Amino acid sequence: MANAASGMAVHDDCKLRFLELKAKRTYRFIVYKIEEKQKQVVVEKVGEPTQSYEDFTASLPVDECRYAVYDFDFVTAENCQKSRIFFIAWSPDTSRVRSKMIYASSKDRFKRELDGIQVELQATDPTEMGLDVIRSRAS
Repeated sequence: MANAASGMAVHDDCKLRFLELKAKRTYRFIVYKIEEKQKQVVVEKVGEPTQSYEDFTASLPVDECRYAVYDFDFVTAENCQKSRIFFIAWSPDTSRVRSKMIYASSKDRFKRELDGIQVELQATDPTEMGLDVIRSRAS
C-alpha cells in the first residue's frame, strides 16, 4: 500500500469521498493533506455542492501544501452543460521545503488512486489556479 518513494499510504476515505464526488456529485471539492506522523494521505475538508470556487480556494492554507479535487461545472460555446474533475497540487512558495518534497514525491501515486481525474494543475500561488485558468483548462 505504501509508496516506495515517499512511504505514504492512502487512507480508504480518500478514495471513497472521491467516488462520491465523481459518481453522486455529493461534494464540490475535496482537500487532502499528508499526515506525516501516520505517513498517509487523509481527507482534510469537503465542500458542499453549493459552495463556490472562492470557497474552495479559501480552504487551502496559504503556507502549507495540499492536494485537492474540484468538480468544475461550465457551459460550452455550444451551450452544453459539462463538468471536469480537476486535480490540483497546491504547493505554495512559502511552504516548508520538506513538505514540498513529500507532496511532490507522493503526487503521482496518490493521483493514480483517484480514477477519473480529467485535468491536473500544479499551483504555487493563487494566480496559477485562478478561475480564469480553470475555465481555460476545462474546455
